[in-house]
Amino acid sequence: MNEKSPNTVENKGIDYQQFITSNRSKVNKYLNFVLWFFIGTGPIIALGVKLGIFHDISYTTCIVISIVMFLMSAIHFLLLKKFSDSIMTSLFALIALDGLILYMALFHVSIYLTWFLVPLLSILLVETRIFIFSVIFNYILMTASAYLTAPYYWAMQSNYETPTAYFLNTIGGFTIESTIMLISGIMIVYLTVNYLKSLTNQHIIISQNEANMKEKMEILDSMAEIYDNVNLIDFINNTEMSIRDKEQKKQGIDLSMQTHTLMNQEIKNKVMPDQLDDFMTFTDIKTVRSRLSHKKLISADFIDVVHGWFRAQYITVDATLDGIPNVVIFTTRNVDDEKRREEHLIRLSLTDELTRLYNRRCYEEDLGEFRRQGLNEKFVLFSIDVNGLKKVNDTLGHAAGDELIKGAADCLALSVRGKGKVYRTGGDEFFAIVHSDDPASISDDIATKASEWHGMHSKEMSLSVGYASLKEYPNCSIDELERKADAFMYEAKERYYKEKGIERRKS
Repeated sequence: MNEKSPNTVENKGIDYQQFITSNRSKVNKYLNFVLWFFIGTGPIIALGVKLGIFHDISYTTCIVISIVMFLMSAIHFLLLKKFSDSIMTSLFALIALDGLILYMALFHVSIYLTWFLVPLLSILLVETRIFIFSVIFNYILMTASAYLTAPYYWAMQSNYETPTAYFLNTIGGFTIESTIMLISGIMIVYLTVNYLKSLTNQHIIISQNEANMKEKMEILDSMAEIYDNVNLIDFINNTEMSIRDKEQKKQGIDLSMQTHTLMNQEIKNKVMPDQLDDFMTFTDIKTVRSRLSHKKLISADFIDVVHGWFRAQYITVDATLDGIPNVVIFTTRNVDDEKRREEHLIRLSLTDELTRLYNRRCYEEDLGEFRRQGLNEKFVLFSIDVNGLKKVNDTLGHAAGDELIKGAADCLALSVRGKGKVYRTGGDEFFAIVHSDDPASISDDIATKASEWHGMHSKEMSLSVGYASLKEYPNCSIDELERKADAFMYEAKERYYKEKGIERRKS
């Protein structure tokens, strides 16, 4: 860019400051609308309470939220009328929103995403000091919220020894996320400020079309730092250009003969073989325009044999009035960590909350997988039931019953460890899928560990065990083995009650 005279620089500063003042006034109006909107938080939460989504929230809390937000909205409205472009008017709205989120968190309405709403809104003001204040104040309230609510959430967890451990784990995640947001937000605000300042000084030096293209190229340059590959595809001139390349040289595309860009022809060499066909279909440039019609982007996930999961995307940059893309960007980005988090959530959905064993859903899915793949000769299916649980619940209470169930789970997990998986499929019912040529020793080990168990409420435990192996019943299906194991378990249970002289109530 050519050097500007001192007068031009001075005018630039004045013009930009006027923009900031005008922008602050507009954002304050938007923040006021957001405050009024959040009055509806109370009724929405109350509806959640009514539907059983929120369990530990009272209707009083919902009423207080709406009343407080009404007062905050009204005060901000008065400030807006008198000081529409004031920083204090902006800060009042941001603090009010943070206060609402803190109040919700203290009364167990914890929607973690909302903690980051306020810093995101502050970015609209395009002022670094306001954004930094917003992030720091937000972090202080997050810390206070996490500390005050740690005992409550710790009580519902089984993998933290103390509330302090739960708090440290929670605030650790908040700290990392807040740090990332602070650094990223400062960069965004800094880049936005510089960009806006340059726009105010451009005047009529270049045509509008050239200015728009420059803006898009700046966006592409910033995207190049985020994505592993960024390819600009121009369907008007039939060219492709890698934004990550220093030369950014355009390559011709012959749509009469080509089905894939040069970049995708290189990427396909790293795609897992069983996903290659899907990758080639997704990246077929002859169908990209029709698939992207009236859409901002399309994406799909694939596995790189070296680096793991990656996400491929086609993003519309420019389109006709009919919504047909003229210029698109093809990007790839590694999402292996994201996929691992998804897998973690899936594992949680397949786990029994009380015992941390696998649950019935996981058991049914594993049975289905065995039905599809077949059984090996060491396949054994165990059926296990806790004896006398109802009596313990009736005489000693449900805490004692839960202790007995968890004790049974520990015995089973230790006995089966390394040989298979244990599932809690009902109140006192367990199944185990084991691969062993000596199931009798496992059954004996379960009985031994059960006899050695002692709890705080219950002094003894007895388990009825039945099993059926493919080796013993080679012509049986997995469902037949399950029925046999169940039958043998009930025989063991009948022997137990008979030895104890207990008359069982017929079901």
